[in-house]
Amino acid sequence: MVWAMILAAGESKRMGKPKLLLPFGDKTIIETIVQTVVSSKVEKTLVILGSEREKIEEKIKNYPVKIVYNRDFRSGMLSSVQCGLEALPEEAKAVLVVLGDQPKISTTVINKLIDAYKSSGKGIVLPVYKKERGHPVLVDVKYREEVKNLSPEVGLRGTVYNHPEDILEVEVETPSIFQDIDDQSDYKKELKNNE
Repeated sequence: MVWAMILAAGESKRMGKPKLLLPFGDKTIIETIVQTVVSSKVEKTLVILGSEREKIEEKIKNYPVKIVYNRDFRSGMLSSVQCGLEALPEEAKAVLVVLGDQPKISTTVINKLIDAYKSSGKGIVLPVYKKERGHPVLVDVKYREEVKNLSPEVGLRGTVYNHPEDILEVEVETPSIFQDIDDQSDYKKELKNNE
């Protein structure tokens, strides 16, 4: 069973306001991402919340997702990944870690990663565009304990770097795997690209 974990707990410091609640097309950024993920081949979806949790929860309440609150969200992204892994049920086989600020990610990319994971036997599946790795990242739950023990300085990359032999790079046709929204200029650029 492949779960998705959408990381939506950050404080949006560089944006200066809650970026996941900003309009994107006819929805907000977070709704766009949640809709993409739940429309893909993932079987269940966790959304990890922290900052602005009530407002974000209100936006996504009609989607079939499980909300997990990361009390430690100010510690950074890894704390949300660790919190999500803690919440995964026993029957989960792998988790797709999705950034909450990448609204251009498509179900095509997600499904490609899931299919590759199921057919390859590899424990870490990464999307690659023009030889560069991006997100989302699919990780087998056999790495659960290792990820729980990583330090925030290293982040999830620590596990990826430790297991080069267990990595499968999946070629995708889109640079959306790098396009996250950190500040106003990123946001304006993505809105323009979305027109």
